[in-house]
Amino acid sequence: MKIEKVFNNNVVSVFNEENVELVIMGRGIAFQKRPGDSIDEEKIEKTFTLKNKDMTERFKTLLYEVSIEIMEVAEEIIKSAKVKLGRELNDSIYISLTDHINFAIERNKKGLDIKNALLWEIKKLYRDEYSLGLEALKMIEENLQIILPEDEAGFIAMHIVNAELNEEMPNIVNITKVMQDILKIVKYHFKMEFNEESLNFFRFVTHLKFFAQRLYNKTYMENDDDFLFEAVKNKHKEAYECTEKINDYVRKQFDYKLTNDEKLYLTIHIERVINR
Repeated sequence: MKIEKVFNNNVVSVFNEENVELVIMGRGIAFQKRPGDSIDEEKIEKTFTLKNKDMTERFKTLLYEVSIEIMEVAEEIIKSAKVKLGRELNDSIYISLTDHINFAIERNKKGLDIKNALLWEIKKLYRDEYSLGLEALKMIEENLQIILPEDEAGFIAMHIVNAELNEEMPNIVNITKVMQDILKIVKYHFKMEFNEESLNFFRFVTHLKFFAQRLYNKTYMENDDDFLFEAVKNKHKEAYECTEKINDYVRKQFDYKLTNDEKLYLTIHIERVINR
């Protein structure tokens, strides 16, 4: 492979046989190298392939500003998140998370740590992602000898949620607010406290995350299984009554009317979370 562009001694870009641009990292891989020179493939440590051309350009711009050590830590965090969540993440996380970690470290060195106003909600609503955020702080401490505050675990978790849902960060904040509001509706309707360690609570929160995304994107879940809907509605009347309160809330706040399919799944999740 021939070098297309040299970013620093440790990072270059190349085009592979399919004419796809790759960003390649490896210590000393570009030392005394120029565009057009062959790459020493034994020195390759990391290879990034970003599917979106605009994203590739933004990623390359970031390479001029961020050290290879921070790039490597960010990549390890993302790899761990993909494995533990069991799903792909949008390529944008390579840019957003790397940039965030770099900026957080710069701020920390100046004593300018930022408080995360949503930390409590993130701990409660995105437990898996928050756990990955705490793990990320340990990776940063072990590899970069920098101790970032717990608030940063919350920010990292939000970047992971952002990549899961493929949404912009302001939308993630709005989605979190909707989830919190719906949980309050259920809590006050049944005058109860949730068992936040239960599997059913976790399943309900996961459902709400994707439901809130559909709400903001004005997309709908529809299967038209009216028989099952009527059966659940009649069997779990109190849970369905709570679902209708949620329907009123989203209709007034977002001009979004729940389909029978949305009501069906909300009712099932509410029934599970209040009774088990």
